Amino acid sequence: MQEHYHASAVEKEAQTIWQEHDVYRVVEGAKNAAGEEKPKFYACSMLPYPSGKLHMGHVRNYTINDVMARQLRMRGYNVLMPMGWDAFGMPAENAAIKSKVPPAKWTYDNIAYMKKQMQSMGLAIDWSREMCACDPEYYRWNQWLFLKMLEKGIAYRKTQVVNWDPVDQTVLANEQVVDGRGWRSGALVEKREIPGYYLKITDYAEELLDYTKNHLDGWPERVRLMQENWIGRSEGVRFAFTHDIRDGANQLIQDGRLYVFTTRIDTIMGVTFCAVAPEHPLAVEAARRDDKVAAFIKEAIKGGTSEADLATKEKEGVPTGLYVTHPITGDNIEVWVGNYVLMSYGDGAVMAVPGHDERDFAFALKYQLPIVQVIDIEGRAYSTTQWQDWYADKEGAKLINSGEYNGLSISEAVDKIADLMVAKQLGEKKVTWRIRDWGISRQRYWGTPIPIIHCPSCGSVPVPEKDLPVVLPEHLIPDGSGNPLNKCEEFLQVACPCCGADAKRETDTMDTFVDSSWYFMRYASAANHEAMVDERNNYWMPMDQYIGGIEHAVMHLLYARFWTKVMRDMGLLAYDEPFVKLLCQGMVLNHIYSRRNALGGIEYFAPSEVDNILDAKGNIIGAKLKSDGSEISYDGIGTMSKSKNNGIDPQHLIDTMGADTARLFVMFASPPEQTLEWSGSGVDGSNRFLRRLWNYCYKHQDEIRQAQDNIDWAAQEELAQAIKDLRLETYSLLKQADYDYSRIQYNTVVSANMKLLNALEAAQLPAGELAQHAIRESVSILLRMLYPVVPHITWHLWRALGFAETYGDLLDAPWPVVDEAALVADEIELVLQINGKLRGSMMVPNDADQALIEQTAREHEAVERFLEGRPIKRVIVVPGRLVNVVG
Repeated sequence: MQEHYHASAVEKEAQTIWQEHDVYRVVEGAKNAAGEEKPKFYACSMLPYPSGKLHMGHVRNYTINDVMARQLRMRGYNVLMPMGWDAFGMPAENAAIKSKVPPAKWTYDNIAYMKKQMQSMGLAIDWSREMCACDPEYYRWNQWLFLKMLEKGIAYRKTQVVNWDPVDQTVLANEQVVDGRGWRSGALVEKREIPGYYLKITDYAEELLDYTKNHLDGWPERVRLMQENWIGRSEGVRFAFTHDIRDGANQLIQDGRLYVFTTRIDTIMGVTFCAVAPEHPLAVEAARRDDKVAAFIKEAIKGGTSEADLATKEKEGVPTGLYVTHPITGDNIEVWVGNYVLMSYGDGAVMAVPGHDERDFAFALKYQLPIVQVIDIEGRAYSTTQWQDWYADKEGAKLINSGEYNGLSISEAVDKIADLMVAKQLGEKKVTWRIRDWGISRQRYWGTPIPIIHCPSCGSVPVPEKDLPVVLPEHLIPDGSGNPLNKCEEFLQVACPCCGADAKRETDTMDTFVDSSWYFMRYASAANHEAMVDERNNYWMPMDQYIGGIEHAVMHLLYARFWTKVMRDMGLLAYDEPFVKLLCQGMVLNHIYSRRNALGGIEYFAPSEVDNILDAKGNIIGAKLKSDGSEISYDGIGTMSKSKNNGIDPQHLIDTMGADTARLFVMFASPPEQTLEWSGSGVDGSNRFLRRLWNYCYKHQDEIRQAQDNIDWAAQEELAQAIKDLRLETYSLLKQADYDYSRIQYNTVVSANMKLLNALEAAQLPAGELAQHAIRESVSILLRMLYPVVPHITWHLWRALGFAETYGDLLDAPWPVVDEAALVADEIELVLQINGKLRGSMMVPNDADQALIEQTAREHEAVERFLEGRPIKRVIVVPGRLVNVVG
């Protein structure tokens, strides 16, 4: 072997041989050397969006997956680790607008580059199963299942309230609305009602919630809680305020009933007004009658439609001059239009109880509306000018100012008032859900075409299955003026499948969450042109380990779970949940530096461009540009991002120090689920460790090659203590690494390997064959323990030192087994306490009885020193742990 470690040469050689022999191709039902079927293990990372380059978050995510896959393969598992591309979506359209190239070209170019980067990392990916969301052979099955859902009533069409960007002429997702404006155009976003397709995820709400609570034991608790809250089961009462409000044609609006849903029907006697959404029929009628209401509604429909938007925007309203009737008292209740009420939630109306709802309380104070206390807790003082959290409490509360319900507990009042609503035929107890049906229509180009044809005579007609896929034209270039499919005659014009008349294709495309809701199944059934999934799906799924960021903890995972249950109910698969275990890896962090430019904008600088200014304790308090010495601001630590200019190019790191250095650093710097702070010195330290490993193996290569494997150590009568110590340390660290691999704590796995190399370097072994055998044994274990983290250097050393001749190629070498006999030490160390205080330690023979331990303790120099001549009263021995001398 060469004297010096050259990462690029080592990694190129390994990757070339792995690729030539297609070592990562996986087949179902693989068997071991004994002819027994291997247990399967499916480990998968969330697929990336091909945005151009990998970032360090990708490197960390995929290395976690790779370490797991390699170690389990050595343990005898049939391991699947696939990869694909979440290739549809807005970033490609925005890039096309900017560069004036089709999104398809931009996407495919990025995929080619990012795939090359992944291969340079040495990832154990089975590329024969690669999928791409913008491949017609993939998205045809999106369309196929959509049509099956349409047949079963799971998919349906209705009018939806959406965020509309009037400049970009497109619907925006809630997260694309920032401070009420389109994230790209900066235009004030409007709420519009347009038709779109929905999937009935609400039909599965009960099952999704049940499985969230009772069947996802391998998921982080915080993710389960986020899912549970998003599904949001609420028990309450839906009831109506009656009215006689009529429209311009003298027709009673909504049959004279304003329905609301509440989980606090006990507070009904505290209702002082009702609020409706700007799109509610009563609001529309009020606007027809009153220009002030109309003006308010025009402004209220601007901005986002998400709950996050509503939570942050100022709560505003306007009285309509309309009144509804309180169902118990018969009082007139004023109707207001509120900008915080969503038409898409419930009935688009709420009963306002300012006395016991914080939002209503603030609204009532703002507009000087009545506040009535109807819930009381003994010993608490109530004020109508200052909100206190106990106003919303249920525990220990009793009703007041509530007529015949005075003195009732909350639960008693809920039952009685609910029964009254039923008796009056005004309402009923009901379970509602926070989750809403999934709207999949997007007025955008770069996505899966919705397979519908609109005919003037036949209406909306599904595309016949034989005509799938509906192929998206890939040559179009968006210009920011709306969906280019609306101008593409070759796509748009089509004959109606029913009557043959001229018709038009649907130009909306599917939400990209559709693409990511089942891609992991396609890996299992790759290249099947006849079916969405096949029997291989039931072999690999459910997935044993899913790995991805916490930012996908709600929507992606929830939609994937829903999609799985729909496919199950259609007989396409035989399991209930897609993911057995979930790991949410932490973000990669780095320092952020910035300053404001002359125009007031913020300019960010890469950490490599600055010199830090430190205080006396070494803390960063500022920075200067290396280029001109000018001072800039230090903004602390934050997630690596292009916008903050604080990312690290993994390709540069791979090119200069090697993929193994990058892999070692991201595994060692912190536990996988915690954030990782980037450290240049940490990267250098990782590289030094690999060089030390290489140097040790180079220095001892002759004795390692000449030594033997599988020595019968029990048969060796006299072993030098140094050999015993090395074997004890080796197997102690292997045992710890075994445990840490099983719990995905790869940072301590790396630590164990570093300790073992330290032990090998420090060992003062006697001359002779037994010492050589001990070194070979420890190095073989070190290389196998370390291989999943840094596969290139360990694979090279494994071959160079002759281990492949005994154990076979490192990829499938057997995982080392702990020699329990080596863990039995001749001597053990016990903690020494004197009068309960730690005063040192003492060594005793491993088989020492209590009498010998007591005698050794009495004779220890620390006892005489700390007892200062006082007699020993007794000696307490805790076997295997400590001795306490009492005097």
